[in-house]
Amino acid sequence: MMIGKSIEGMIEMDSNLGYLRESLSNHLEHHELCQRIYDRIENNSYKDEEEFVRDLNENEIMLLNLILRTEIGYAKQEQDEKRERQLSDVYELLI
Repeated sequence: MMIGKSIEGMIEMDSNLGYLRESLSNHLEHHELCQRIYDRIENNSYKDEEEFVRDLNENEIMLLNLILRTEIGYAKQEQDEKRERQLSDVYELLI
């Protein structure tokens, strides 16, 4: 029972960072910093979103704040509640 809960938490974390990675991919051409953040997600095995956020510098956090607000708004507009929730979980850690 406890193992199932633990695996569920890991899947949720992977999903949150997966949605973030996907959102960043929409901005790679416009921001070099997005590419660095995207690469960091791809190349590191973060145990959770908090560890990922602690690994960001101030400029990365500011850029992600802007991008996530846009992406969360888009998810709301498209009525994609799961995407909205996943991105909001990461956004809340940034603020």
